Amino acid sequence: MKTTFDMMRVWAVLTGLVLAAWFFGTLWLGMKTSDTVPMLISAIGGFEMMLYVQDLVLKRKRQNG
Repeated sequence: MKTTFDMMRVWAVLTGLVLAAWFFGTLWLGMKTSDTVPMLISAIGGFEMMLYVQDLVLKRKRQNG
């Protein structure tokens, strides 16, 4: 069973992917995009990278005592 925090991470990944697809789709179509969208994408990506590194550190601490 997944925890609420794990499900939040799944939603964050999906949101980031949808925003990135939307951003690159609008660039490909030649439309003007908001300056906020790249900042949102990078914020979500940074959040996920921080959680990934935190998982690695916690896993390493468990293995090494």
